[in-house]
Amino acid sequence: QVQLVESGGGLVQAGGSLRLSCAASGRTFSSYAMGWFRQAPGKEREFVAATSWSGGNIYYADAVKGRFTFSRDNAKNTVYLQMNSLKPEDTAVYYCAAGAAVVITASYEYDYWGQGTQVTVSS
Repeated sequence: QVQLVESGGGLVQAGGSLRLSCAASGRTFSSYAMGWFRQAPGKEREFVAATSWSGGNIYYADAVKGRFTFSRDNAKNTVYLQMNSLKPEDTAVYYCAAGAAVVITASYEYDYWGQGTQVTVSS
């Protein structure tokens, strides 16, 4: 099993930055696909960014391209989401996920989820 814990969320002004972290337990961490998803009140959970198990391909949602950067540190069993130029519409609970995902942009492909961290962007 894998356990995931997100951190780094908070309240920022529009245009500001935050860096989210997701610490994972498990010695097989490097073999999993990893993704970031978010869910705003009254909305469905949506894809943000993800990487395949090999780490060779990174995908971003159109809404965050050019502003968010996904990274993975297998040695530390941690993934990160650097968020720059934040907008009010980025406000959501952000979740990290891990699993043997094939379609890595789809939330249902993941087996393990963190509890989420709140990101609030004020205008």
